Amino acid sequence: MPAWDRMAKVIFNELKYTTINMQTILLNNGIEMPLLGYGLFKVPPQEAERCTRDALEVGYRLIDTAQAYGNEQGVGDAIRQSGIPREEIFIVTKIWITNAGEEKAARSIEQSLRKLQTDYVDLLLIHQAYGDVFGSWRAMEKAYAQGMTRAIGVSNFQACRFYDFASVVDVKPAVNQLQCCVLSQQRTILPEMERFDTRMMAWGPLGQGSDDLLKSPVLDAIGEQYGKTPAQVALRWLIERGIVAIPKSMHKERMAANFDIFDFSLTEADMKAIEPLNQKDTGFRDFADPNYLRRILGMFDLK
Repeated sequence: MPAWDRMAKVIFNELKYTTINMQTILLNNGIEMPLLGYGLFKVPPQEAERCTRDALEVGYRLIDTAQAYGNEQGVGDAIRQSGIPREEIFIVTKIWITNAGEEKAARSIEQSLRKLQTDYVDLLLIHQAYGDVFGSWRAMEKAYAQGMTRAIGVSNFQACRFYDFASVVDVKPAVNQLQCCVLSQQRTILPEMERFDTRMMAWGPLGQGSDDLLKSPVLDAIGEQYGKTPAQVALRWLIERGIVAIPKSMHKERMAANFDIFDFSLTEADMKAIEPLNQKDTGFRDFADPNYLRRILGMFDLK
């Protein structure tokens, strides 16, 4: 059966998706975190409320946003209006580069909480490994101690930078959010993260729409065995590795399809067959390129 026909069979059923048992992972401070969430990267502010509401209705209980996305307010509106108890929703947000440093980071945390309309977030991350990350971490440690966040971590910290950072801070990062998918498997950083019992969270878990993933003959053949699409196999592959995935879609039917991955498991042979799809283990973005930093600083001004 072709992949798109299989996807067409995933018709949104509110009862099914809201009652399914979500798989979770335990963070290094004992907090339980869902293994699948909804990501809001590149979701326009004006669409954030509707998209978050749709995701919650599908059954997602992990919502990933960031200061730089400009959509925390819409996320907060949707959560407040959902009627779902706050403790059932796992909210992740991130401190942006222009808010780096102890004082600015502390102010930005308070601003994020106001926009999200909550007293605390469940996970607070440093978004990029630039600027005064140690100052930001001190502010985050204080927020953690004060109950403003249940866990703290980092994002886009490559192996050497991660080890350098994690080896000296008092509270060890609970999570490192990285570009991770079957095309970029992030295997080389795992030994450094395991030293600190830090979990991986995958942004771009579907290769940001790459045909190499969505039309992969390998993933399609595996999916044929289970009545699943290549995208669903790719997400299940992350779950099998204990990696938190946050696929993004602005279409409710696609959100539901991405959520429909808890009724099958991949075999060891399936996992082995996927390994050779790894094209660039550490991700497709060069965080060591000064031009990249200049470009993103020019894109965001959150002062």
